[in-house]
Amino acid sequence: MTVKVVLLEDEEIVRSGIRMILESAADIEVVGEGTDGGQAIELIDRFRPDVVLTDIQMPHVDGIEVARMLAAREPAPAVVVLTTFDADEYVYAALRHGAAGFLLKDTPPRDLVAAVRVAARGEAMISPRITKRLLTGFAAGAASAQARARLDALTPREREVAVEIGRGLSNAEIAKALFLSESTVKVHIGRIKSKVDAANRTQVAILVHDAGLL
Repeated sequence: MTVKVVLLEDEEIVRSGIRMILESAADIEVVGEGTDGGQAIELIDRFRPDVVLTDIQMPHVDGIEVARMLAAREPAPAVVVLTTFDADEYVYAALRHGAAGFLLKDTPPRDLVAAVRVAARGEAMISPRITKRLLTGFAAGAASAQARARLDALTPREREVAVEIGRGLSNAEIAKALFLSESTVKVHIGRIKSKVDAANRTQVAILVHDAGLL
């Protein structure tokens, strides 16, 4: 199936370059483009994309607000934030508001394509060079007691799956590690997200780290 993408980026030359990278993949189509986050709702309603790839800094409505607005919609497209900045406050805000991924603009083209595919599957991708610092920062500043309380709603098996998500494993890898089918893993992940009120698996991973389970 073709992954439909809406691209939000205010710099035309950057937007054109990203579009060329994405459409070099046979299974990805950029169906709509905008120069500001204020166009997001109109573009989503018009094109029904699987993924929204958005710059974090735009003239009027930024990428963090785009993630917040779209997380409240049903069904919600996955949001991947793209930026030249790897400042912690940007990363934290984007992921806390429901973004499925956070990538730097110097991310290699193959990783950008991979991130869109991963997001379309309901998973997440964060630039490798900021992942360790990101999770460490969340764990250091989080209310661990609150995180543990949210995870208390999970069954023992769901907790095991949540921990593997926190380790960064894919559905296939979790299935292999826990001797489950991939379809069963998907069911568990859906229940986990519902019980802990997480928009995506990145937020589940953050919660696991907040709770000190890794």
